[in-house]
Amino acid sequence: MGMSSRANPVVAVLMGGPSAEREVSLATGRECVAALREEGFEVIELDAGRDLAMRLDDLKPDVVFNALHGRWGEDGCVQGMLEWMQIPYTHSGVLASAIAMDKERSKQVYRDAGLPVVPSLLASKAEVGARHVMAPPYVVKPYNEGSSVGVYIVHEAANSPPHLSQDMPDTVMVEEYVPGRELTATVMGDKALTVTDIYAEGWYDYHAKYSEGGSRHVVPAEVPQEIFDACLDYALRAHHALGCKGISRTDFRWDEARGLDGLYLLETNTQPGMTPTSLSPEQAQAVGISFGKLCRWLVEDASCNR
Repeated sequence: MGMSSRANPVVAVLMGGPSAEREVSLATGRECVAALREEGFEVIELDAGRDLAMRLDDLKPDVVFNALHGRWGEDGCVQGMLEWMQIPYTHSGVLASAIAMDKERSKQVYRDAGLPVVPSLLASKAEVGARHVMAPPYVVKPYNEGSSVGVYIVHEAANSPPHLSQDMPDTVMVEEYVPGRELTATVMGDKALTVTDIYAEGWYDYHAKYSEGGSRHVVPAEVPQEIFDACLDYALRAHHALGCKGISRTDFRWDEARGLDGLYLLETNTQPGMTPTSLSPEQAQAVGISFGKLCRWLVEDASCNR
C-alpha cells in the first residue's frame, strides 16, 4: 500500500516524543514541516505522546513522516503501530529499525555481510565501573540509545575504570578504541550519496553533534579514493543487510595509518538528523538534492510493509 492518490496528500510529521532525544527530534520535525509545506504538502505537526494512535485515527493522514529520534521512534515501536494502523510511513520498517538500534545485533549483521567492525562486548554498568572489562584504550557507550548520549573514552594510561553517569543504561557497550577520523555516508534508496569527514573538538559527542560550531563537516571528505569508495560501498551494503528503507546513515572510524584495513563500521542510523545543517541533508545538497526535494522524496517513498 503506497501513498494515497489524493492530489495533495496530507502528511503528519511525527516529532518530539518521550526519548532522551526529544529536543533533537523537535528541531528535525520543525525543519521538515517547513520544507514539506514549501513543497506544497498539507502538513500536520504531531508531538508523539501516549495518545498518538488515537490522534492518528482522528486525523487520518495519508502519510506519516517519521521525524522521531531515539527509543520508541527509531527502534521499531512506532513503526509497528503504523503497520498495525495501515498508515504509510517514511524511513525503515520494524525489523531494520529494531536491529539498527541494537548496536551489538547490528554488528552481527555487519559481520555476516563481511563488513569490518571493531571488537566489542556488552557488560553491566556496575561491572564496567568496577574494573577494566577490556584492555584500554576502549570506548563505553549506551547500548540502545542514539546520538552518543554519554560516550566515554578510557585512554591507554587510565588506571581506573570510568565513572559512568546515572543516565547511562544498565547495559553498556564496550568497544575497542580506534584512533583516527570519523567518516559518515548516507544512503538514499539504492544509492550511497557521498562521504563526510567530521572534525570535532575532542570527541564527537552529543554536544558537538547538535550545537553550532561544535564540529566541522568536510563534504566530500578529502580522503584517498579507495577509502571514499569503500565508505560508499560499505554504507550501501549495511543498508541492505539491515533491510533499511528510505534513508540511513552509516558512521565509520578510519585509522589512516592502516589504510583500508583501518576502516570500520560503527553503526547505522535509520533516523538520521534532518535539519538543513545535519549530516544527511548536507550530503544530499552536495550531490544536488535540496532539503525540500529530500523531504519530498521521503514522503513519496513512504509505504506500509517496510
